[in-house]
Amino acid sequence: MELLLFAIGAALVNNVILSQFLGLCPFLGVSKSVKTATGMGGAVIFVMTIASCVTSGIYYGILVKLHLEYLNTIVFILVIAALVQLVEMFLKKKVKPLYEALGVYLPLITTNCAVLGIALNNVQAEYSILKSTINGFGSALGFAIAITILAGIREKIEYSDIPEAFKGTPIVLLTSGLMAIAFFGFAGMM
Repeated sequence: MELLLFAIGAALVNNVILSQFLGLCPFLGVSKSVKTATGMGGAVIFVMTIASCVTSGIYYGILVKLHLEYLNTIVFILVIAALVQLVEMFLKKKVKPLYEALGVYLPLITTNCAVLGIALNNVQAEYSILKSTINGFGSALGFAIAITILAGIREKIEYSDIPEAFKGTPIVLLTSGLMAIAFFGFAGMM
């Protein structure tokens, strides 16, 4: 039960996008369509969950034992890049339309600060491998929830009568800010 609450807290209360402000580039760039946002969310769930598990294992199993903790950022980036390459190859071969819809944003998961940020937060908070994996999954789930909600709102906004000054990026940023305020309401529930 404790681990379930931990995952829910990572997804909703400590949302990687709306409370930690990590991963804003794909959040704003890929959220134009629910279909592509959901695909990006799925890819981030896979990469962030596996990356959290693998980076935590490498950190405690190799870097700490060899007193090379200072190399964690470089090692974590390499692990994340390798995982993104696996996801990219899989999507290119099995889900070609999603691969083409994600375009440049799929390789950008490698440099998505949310993935690296969660991996670094896991070792900084001294989470175990299991807790790191659950935190990675919960954070990625929160990323997927936030990007999908924003995509749904953006699809509705497309057909709304909005003042000219708010069209485009301003309304998206305003919507994101309101979503962040709404997600802060979850803090009282946990």
